[in-house]
Amino acid sequence: MTKIAIIGGHGKVALHLARALAAVGHEVNSLIRNPEHSADVTATGATPVLADVENMSTEQIATALAGHDAVVWSAGAGGGGADRTYAVDRDAAIRSMNAAAQAGIYRYVMVSYLGSRVDHGASPDDGMFAYYEAKAAADAYLRATSLNWTILGPSALTLDAATGSIAVGSSVARGDTSRENVALVAAAVLASDNTVGKFIEFTDGDVPIDMAIAAIH
Repeated sequence: MTKIAIIGGHGKVALHLARALAAVGHEVNSLIRNPEHSADVTATGATPVLADVENMSTEQIATALAGHDAVVWSAGAGGGGADRTYAVDRDAAIRSMNAAAQAGIYRYVMVSYLGSRVDHGASPDDGMFAYYEAKAAADAYLRATSLNWTILGPSALTLDAATGSIAVGSSVARGDTSRENVALVAAAVLASDNTVGKFIEFTDGDVPIDMAIAAIH
């Protein structure tokens, strides 16, 4: 059994991930900021942990993460304006990386998006500009750490049920990705050492997730 912390534990991807991990015997602690979300987390088989990472120091986050074997970042500002986007998607994410290292946790999985890169090409007038900038900065910081990182880059997210199959690669046609499929990819990645140091871009597709992840090199 592995002990896994999910940051942003009430998000749709996170809830699917907690359910998938708990179902195969992992101990899952889902970090949430709103105590009213505790019942939803508990229903997945995970344990809710109240932790407002947006307003916590690196040291406080490290304390919350202590004792875990892996961390999954699945939090986001959710369109809360540019300032909050930078505060959550960039600054809090970076603090969580430093906190993981402080706590001696080296497996770290970041949920990002297909196309995340510093030269994303979006105009400052684009409503998503702050998000693109924040994710690019966080992903770049993660790549430079000593953590055993994996960055997930799903395309446009849907609420569709998981198909269990994906298409992988930076050249895949932009399409839709089920949030439940993203969770299943994250679960597969946590169990796959070959994904360390990889940016995995994907959409819903035709290759079973386990096969697609096993083929990454």
